[in-house]
Amino acid sequence: MTNVLFTEDHEWISVDGDVATIGITDHAQEQLGDVVFVELPEVGKEVAKGDEAAVVESVKAASEVYAPLSGEIIEVNGDLEGEPSKVNQDAEGAAWFVKIKLLDTSQLEGLMDAAAYKAFVEANA
Repeated sequence: MTNVLFTEDHEWISVDGDVATIGITDHAQEQLGDVVFVELPEVGKEVAKGDEAAVVESVKAASEVYAPLSGEIIEVNGDLEGEPSKVNQDAEGAAWFVKIKLLDTSQLEGLMDAAAYKAFVEANA
């Protein structure tokens, strides 16, 4: 993926123009263990930065996926509802959760690049 950014909540964001694709990181799915359920929002839902955008449940725990940016949900990955285990197989690829049409691209500032995220994970291990 190109231009991928990361949050301290272990989400990744890939931006293409004014559309951000959002998922959870490989680190997050490893911490969760086997994912057994994914709940996605409705298309058209407006989310603010920090709002719950989806829920992922594993054999260990349930966890929220937060919107790292404000905008409108324009697409959800319906495949995950039928095959939640895809999150464990390809967390940073085919197992994206939502696509958001960005309201404010300045919200990308302060997100981490891959090197900074790796250092963040190692510092908090």
